[in-house]
Amino acid sequence: MNFLSIPFLQITAQPAGTPIDSLTTVNAAAAPVETSLSIMDLAVKGGWIMIVLALLSALAIYIFVRKVIEIRAAGREEDSFMDRIKDYIHEGKIDSAMRLCQDKGTPSARMIAKGITRLGRPLSDVLVAIENTGNIEIGKMEKGLPIIATIAAGAPMIGFLGTVTGMVRAFFDMANAGSGGVDVALLSGGIYEALVTTVGGLVVGIVTLFAYNYLVAQVDKVVNKMETKTLEFMDLLNEPIKK
Repeated sequence: MNFLSIPFLQITAQPAGTPIDSLTTVNAAAAPVETSLSIMDLAVKGGWIMIVLALLSALAIYIFVRKVIEIRAAGREEDSFMDRIKDYIHEGKIDSAMRLCQDKGTPSARMIAKGITRLGRPLSDVLVAIENTGNIEIGKMEKGLPIIATIAAGAPMIGFLGTVTGMVRAFFDMANAGSGGVDVALLSGGIYEALVTTVGGLVVGIVTLFAYNYLVAQVDKVVNKMETKTLEFMDLLNEPIKK
């Protein structure tokens, strides 16, 4: 027999007479137990602070979705809108121009409609009427954004509050544990539960902050379109009417 072809066997020295079943039991007991964290576990560990953060995040999501739909609808316009308005006004079809603005129903269309109702007055009066209508439309689009900004700033603070109260509770439990020494398990468990609220508050705050900045950017795009339409309308009024 060629001993070089025999696979190498790793044999662990054990006391004589140790049964194989006992060796298996000892090895299984010595093996580390893997644990994992889930979102539900974190929510439960955080206590009532996590409920507050969950309500704030639900409110932020609702406002975000609603504002995205509103802002997209406000910025949806045809490129030929102002050309048609120009043709109607040059042809004297003021009623047709008003109906076109009403059919569009966008902030820019409502601004142009207000300017059309001021035709024949000084251009300064027309511009003031359009700007006032534009300010009202911008206020409508920005409605709800302060709530999202408040959630973005307040959620981390609420998380820190939960951490502080959790730490106070952990040290209070240690103080009441007696003079038998510091229980590491009790201390680490209390700190773990306290830090969960910090994680939750930071997650809600960071996500909400990104959502707020996105909405602000979208509102700015619509405002730029409104300003462009206003300038085009004022230039239209300054053009000589072709006969």
